[in-house]
Amino acid sequence: MITASPQPAPPPPALPAPSYSIRSARAEDAAELAALSRPFVRSGALRERPVPLYAAQAADFLVARFPGGPVEGSVGLRVYPAAPGEGRGSVGVLYNFCVAGHRQGSGVGAGLLRAALAMAHARSLGALFAATTGGGDLFLRYGFAPVAARRAPSAWVRSLDPRRDARILGRTL
Repeated sequence: MITASPQPAPPPPALPAPSYSIRSARAEDAAELAALSRPFVRSGALRERPVPLYAAQAADFLVARFPGGPVEGSVGLRVYPAAPGEGRGSVGVLYNFCVAGHRQGSGVGAGLLRAALAMAHARSLGALFAATTGGGDLFLRYGFAPVAARRAPSAWVRSLDPRRDARILGRTL
């Protein structure tokens, strides 16, 4: 009788490196951020933001860009410090998350979400929240779940347009 020692399973194949890069947005990206969000504004998925507002809030955004091309995806991360008496630390809100239609399904959104999660961890945030008018499948795959509005930053919840009937999703970090 011949016995064989168990062999470790081979490592999973390495994922190919993305052909796009993710970086922090700059004020000069404002026009591209506005253009990227325009189809989502028309569909009712996002609120319209003027170019000067994107320029002023550029530090909130991460952008995805393929070599030599325009911004193909973006997500904003705004930090909300704990309000007195809330008994929690600072949390973040992901907003204005969009990926160009022809890039959806290519991993750009997942890459942006992973980068935003890493940024939230680096900032020692206790939780992240997002509002979605769609299914929120990407958020759900990354550990977000529907939460009661009272768990999210109250200033942000008050800023949501009730006509959009968005679901609030959250994830503890």
